[in-house]
Amino acid sequence: MIPPRFDITPDQIDRVVAIFYAAVRQHPGLGPVFAAHVQDWPAHEEKIARFWRNAILHERSYDGNPMAVHRAAGNVRPPMFEVWLGLFDSVLRRELPAETAAQWSALAHRIGAGLRYGLLDDDRAGPPSLR
Repeated sequence: MIPPRFDITPDQIDRVVAIFYAAVRQHPGLGPVFAAHVQDWPAHEEKIARFWRNAILHERSYDGNPMAVHRAAGNVRPPMFEVWLGLFDSVLRRELPAETAAQWSALAHRIGAGLRYGLLDDDRAGPPSLR
């Protein structure tokens, strides 16, 4: 069994996800983007909580492709990730011990960077040329 990336409970993950998406629904920039795609918020929050439990606790309870979903959405733009991450960081700092919040934030920023990069140019077939 793979140990968790850091000390956190499934209940803490579920709580952060729920509080975060409550804030997203109220956000003037992010709310409409999510509302265009999410009809069942409890199901969406459970899916995202499974994503984080998989990423942090290695539960193997998430089966999805976040890059494909974000690319297919059509209205997700790379600059939105900074807003998303800022809001997420604020929830982490309010809801978790400082060290746990910092560790989850670092993971979220790494994942966000990958997603942002994947949305920069949908025509890009692979990694950038280093020539």
